[in-house]
Amino acid sequence: MKSVQQLAMEIITREGGYVNDPDDPGGATKYGLSLATLKRLGLDLDGNGRIENRDIRRLSRKQVCDLYVEQYFHRPRIDELPPVLQPSVFDMYVNAGANAVRILQRLLTDMGQRIAIDGAIGPQTIEAAFIAQSLAPAYLADAYGIARRNYYYALADRRPSARKYARRRDGGKGGWITRAEEFISLRYHLTEAEHAARVATWG
Repeated sequence: MKSVQQLAMEIITREGGYVNDPDDPGGATKYGLSLATLKRLGLDLDGNGRIENRDIRRLSRKQVCDLYVEQYFHRPRIDELPPVLQPSVFDMYVNAGANAVRILQRLLTDMGQRIAIDGAIGPQTIEAAFIAQSLAPAYLADAYGIARRNYYYALADRRPSARKYARRRDGGKGGWITRAEEFISLRYHLTEAEHAARVATWG
């Protein structure tokens, strides 16, 4: 099994370098860490009393890796979930925050567990996840990955400006979808035709 540091470095590779996309509500990002997050954590990297884009640009891979491990893995208690879920939930937490947990909680309720859908990993969510693993050990990670993929599509349905993340200009699968499918067994990947049918109403 990969270490959490290896998982974090893989997330950094997926996220890429410095990007300042006007459609990203978090502002400028580097290795997936946003300016909004830097401000929330109070990280003034150049010591000038302001947290701004130049601080994002100064981030190193090592700094971001350490932040991800502490703030996005240990602090939200992803490390207490069944190991089979940890890589995908960790990756999604970096990408979507507490929504990563809500996706899991909705999945667990669909599987018969009675828990709150509050975006926080507590004792009930942890226990429900281990029960779900015992009931469907070969499918839980795939089920979460599929639920995550569905979340991305639904988000793009509601927010036209986000559709570029789910569908490439040539109509193929966008970064959100391919990212979700990295954690889904190949047999559950959508074909290009299935993807095209799913996004056909977007025009």
